[in-house]
Amino acid sequence: MRLRTVAVLLAATSLTLTACGAESGAAKNAVAVGGTFQFHSPGGQTEIFYDEDERAPLPDFGGESLMAEGETINLDDFAGQVVVLNAWGQWCAPCRAEVDDLQNAQQALEPLGGTVLGINVRDYNQTIAQDFITDNGVTYPSIYDPPFRTAAALGGVPTSVIPTTIILDRQHRPAAVFLREVNEQDILDVALPLAEADA
Repeated sequence: MRLRTVAVLLAATSLTLTACGAESGAAKNAVAVGGTFQFHSPGGQTEIFYDEDERAPLPDFGGESLMAEGETINLDDFAGQVVVLNAWGQWCAPCRAEVDDLQNAQQALEPLGGTVLGINVRDYNQTIAQDFITDNGVTYPSIYDPPFRTAAALGGVPTSVIPTTIILDRQHRPAAVFLREVNEQDILDVALPLAEADA
């Protein structure tokens, strides 16, 4: 019985090592598991970029709209668009600092078939988050998700790092992940070529 258990464990270990070895040559920072994106941050990098052949799509996800009571927002609502996902909270100083840059990116991307999509996290007082959006003249939508449940669809992107920005191509495959505050140039350097390629 003990020999059989050892044999099963060795076989399982061998399969695991083989799978990891096969994936490591194909992608530096992401692997497709069941055809969907899985995030990895080698060496604790805060900027990760994915070549087209390294990309895998995110599954659809959604939640309640921050601003429009009773409405839901889903990633699939933006099918065929470049999407800049930004996990933020009004309690977060870097999030407050980058909001104007995100709004400028929205204005640049919208005519080309792109959008910024916020994911509002850890703001358990929705009114305060809504006031922040109104006071800053933000026109792009946000999902209201205080517990950050939508993170389950983001392939293991760390939920402890806020703000986080993920730039998706038109097939909703991550082209870049920023685990830090971003500025307009950071966003547009990645998103504009994606949007202009098929505009």
